[in-house]
Amino acid sequence: MASTLDCKTYHHFENITDPRVDRGTNYPLTEMIFLTLCACISDAQGWVDVERYGKAKLDWLRKYFPFENGIPSHDTLGRTFSRLDTIEFYSVLQSWANEIAGSLKGQTVAIDGKTLRGSYDRASGKSALHSISAWVCGLRMCLGLKSVEDKPNEIPAVQELIELLDLAGAVVTTDAMHCRTQTAKAIIAKQADYIMIVKGNQPTLQEALHETILKAMDSRQPKMRRCQSRDSKRGRNELREVVVMPAPTDCPILAQWAGVKTIWVIYRSREINGKIEESSETFISSLEPKVRDLSKRIREHWGIENQQHYILDVTFSEDASRIRKGNSPEISSVFRRLALSILQRDTTIKDNIRGKRKRCAWDNSQIERLIAHFSSV
Repeated sequence: MASTLDCKTYHHFENITDPRVDRGTNYPLTEMIFLTLCACISDAQGWVDVERYGKAKLDWLRKYFPFENGIPSHDTLGRTFSRLDTIEFYSVLQSWANEIAGSLKGQTVAIDGKTLRGSYDRASGKSALHSISAWVCGLRMCLGLKSVEDKPNEIPAVQELIELLDLAGAVVTTDAMHCRTQTAKAIIAKQADYIMIVKGNQPTLQEALHETILKAMDSRQPKMRRCQSRDSKRGRNELREVVVMPAPTDCPILAQWAGVKTIWVIYRSREINGKIEESSETFISSLEPKVRDLSKRIREHWGIENQQHYILDVTFSEDASRIRKGNSPEISSVFRRLALSILQRDTTIKDNIRGKRKRCAWDNSQIERLIAHFSSV
């Protein structure tokens, strides 16, 4: 195989166990993985599209692999990938991301869940796949992925995902569902820091934070820090005020949280088409009470929605995907995230993600340039 993929992506797939008895006499697993990744980069949406792409690009694909028996059918692709070991495949994504990312010191890693709504199978009683991903906001790449049967299983799955990742030096952000003492302890044990949103699932903690911050504001606590920002976009005017302070050492509720150093709140006042809406969100963190840094990191957290989930649904049509046989939903989700990370990190093609995919599908030189650039980063 050409060296353009060896150093950054492809060698991670070499140790995946082939589930077929004859170990792919006609269609080696290595060829099928290479074909599917290139097809996913180039706007393919399912196994039928991968087959179509392969037949259209067979001459080009043979620059990298022999494909002696041509392109496997979509049934062969779906059947093979449905039987792959998901743990092995997730480990490929993780090892690949670790090689690219290097040290995560100072990086914000957002952890959040996403449902693949089209993956449910009514006939077999299989519910839609729910996955948890760790997104490195500054690098725009998925660091790790874990699947669960339904949303309530997210909580232990997140703690298991944290155990698997090398998070030393990172700042892990979670939504309110994962504001748990066990999760905070797991993050601190990985020599990382955390920021957690506190909502109604932690009512006692939320009330204690509100009372403590309001008292500190009334008494003009000298260690309290505040900053304001305004944002006007699409008919919406928003005023944000961030108030942070050191976590009180005499609060028994906070004493249960490993490494907690800061409590803080964001007040929002929004004017949308002349109507004013007010809201507030409370947080705890193991970081020092530096107001601008904390405010910046919580904004970065929502990047997992805008830079990963939204693009996967709108551009990659993940939510509409009807791939549902065996382990295929999990395997295809890894391919999409690998393709998205490669496309987002590329600087050689001047276009949005949708445009880059189209260009790679239409012009072989574009995908060759993208792969060469990615391999040299």
